Amino acid sequence: MANLEDNSGAAGRGLTRLLTSPIEFIGARAIQVLDQTGASLFLLLRSMGWVLRAMFRKRTRLGRPAIVTQIVRIGARSVLIVSLVSGCVGLILAFQLSPPLDQFGQKELVANIIGVAVLRELGPLIGAIVMTGFAGASIAAEIGTMVVSEEIEALEAHALDPVRFLVVPRVTASVISMTVLAVVADVVACLAALGISVLVLQIPYATFVSNMLEQCKPVDFWTGVMKGTVFGVLIGLIACLNGLRVTGGAAGVGRATTGTVVQCVVAIVVADLAFTAAFFALGLV
Repeated sequence: MANLEDNSGAAGRGLTRLLTSPIEFIGARAIQVLDQTGASLFLLLRSMGWVLRAMFRKRTRLGRPAIVTQIVRIGARSVLIVSLVSGCVGLILAFQLSPPLDQFGQKELVANIIGVAVLRELGPLIGAIVMTGFAGASIAAEIGTMVVSEEIEALEAHALDPVRFLVVPRVTASVISMTVLAVVADVVACLAALGISVLVLQIPYATFVSNMLEQCKPVDFWTGVMKGTVFGVLIGLIACLNGLRVTGGAAGVGRATTGTVVQCVVAIVVADLAFTAAFFALGLV
């Protein structure tokens, strides 16, 4: 009887564990997401506070050389890879859209579809994803290494705010660079689609250009640029936050780098969805 009761108790505990494990997992992940979101917002507010101080107080300086250095490192060095990826995407879209449209005798509409898709979505999205892997991970690893080597503690010991000297230049550079990269991705993708359409798909140059200009409105371009700016904020904040939260030595730096890439991609896609839903509700799509 005792064995039967023990087995029954063990089975009950196992069933309870089986039922509660998914709830615990979801709860833990929800708490983690809320913690990350709250910490990112707090870091954003602190960064904006320093920017406003620099704007209205002459004694407060953010260090323009540091910002320029980060722009060169984050933005200028990403131009080539963003151009390569966006150009390939433009070629792929032209090749993929031409056969089905040709079946209806509307092959010239390739320009219309590519123009809208690139300006509204693919341009800023490609730039953000490439910048996440190219610069976001690098920022997290750099700041994480500073944490491990106790450089952050040294700044605080000298009454220097790490947010002011480390976070603000990187976030500012991310915003500026991502805004410019979104425009670069738009231009390169459209030019690549134009070239392949004229040379291979036999679409007249004048027809392609006129269709694209007729279909694409200024609001399409500016909504894409707005997305790029917000994506830059997300990349800079998430990378800096993960770097500042590094624990556990070199292994912690590796975890922060990997987490930065994953979190940035998820945040970018979710933000893109939110923007698209908002623009749809406002009648801008």
